[in-house]
Amino acid sequence: MEKSKRNILAPPEWREGVFTSYGKWMDGWETRRKRIPGHDWCIIKLGIPGVIHGLDIDTSYFTGNYPPKASIQAACLESDSVIFPQRKSIMGSAACTDWVRKVAQLTQEWTYILPMTKLQPDGGVARLRVYGKAVKDWNHLDKNKVPVDLAAMENGGMVVGWSDMHFGHPRNLIAPGLAANMGEGWETARRLDRPSIIEVGEDGCLKVPGCEWAVIQLGHQGILKKIEIDTNHFKGNFPHSCVVEGVFVPYLKRLDASTDDWSSLKWKTILPTSKLSPHKGHFFSKLEECGVVSHVRLTIYPDGGISRLRCWGLPDLSSKSSL
Repeated sequence: MEKSKRNILAPPEWREGVFTSYGKWMDGWETRRKRIPGHDWCIIKLGIPGVIHGLDIDTSYFTGNYPPKASIQAACLESDSVIFPQRKSIMGSAACTDWVRKVAQLTQEWTYILPMTKLQPDGGVARLRVYGKAVKDWNHLDKNKVPVDLAAMENGGMVVGWSDMHFGHPRNLIAPGLAANMGEGWETARRLDRPSIIEVGEDGCLKVPGCEWAVIQLGHQGILKKIEIDTNHFKGNFPHSCVVEGVFVPYLKRLDASTDDWSSLKWKTILPTSKLSPHKGHFFSKLEECGVVSHVRLTIYPDGGISRLRCWGLPDLSSKSSL
């Protein structure tokens, strides 16, 4: 193995004229030229088990040393066993070309944690991207009923609808950890229907038209106990206020992400209109009782940016499957 397989996970780059003891420095995984029977392969453990929907094999900068073909298999382990079970083929052999990205969309819905990448027979790959939806094993929860973030991406949460994503995609709201900058949050464009002079109403809220919203499908239906809304990094562009609502529609067919069809659902208020501050984590534990919810809608007034949304709650295990 000439280049580290770990390189396959980081962003790619090209370094002109840089050589190592193995030859030209390449940002990716490159194997030696095959002089024995067989093919080259590597196994990657996914950060989170999940349903794989798409694969991206990138051979950028590998112009004379890319593999003629590549295939991917996957398996799901219940433990960190070194004995690998039989793998399912999730992508047949796909021809590669130099310096392109080969993208495959999958229709099978199996839960995987170990994809195996095969180069047929050898060559170099710059990047491998595995796209899908995280699947959490809800049968191994803390028996002390400690609330978990039901909206978190790593727990299977997924952003399914939004009104605007001009400066940042709303899926960033449920990403793990803290955002490094504004670009890792959700930020909308400034509303063009804003008045020439902003006024404040008797209720202390700004008298401005319109709002922006994002809908999150929870990783598991449940009862929310605490909500965190973080405006980290948003100092001159944070929303004035927000509202969080919930609805229980576990078997809802996916709607068009940017349409108003989401407004036809019978949303119930979880967090009433609440003012927000710049560059700050806001924690709300006094929530309205609305029972079990499967989706939440965050509405911001009139526009602006939110870094993270956390919806801490207890999963309703009367339904054993996640959404």
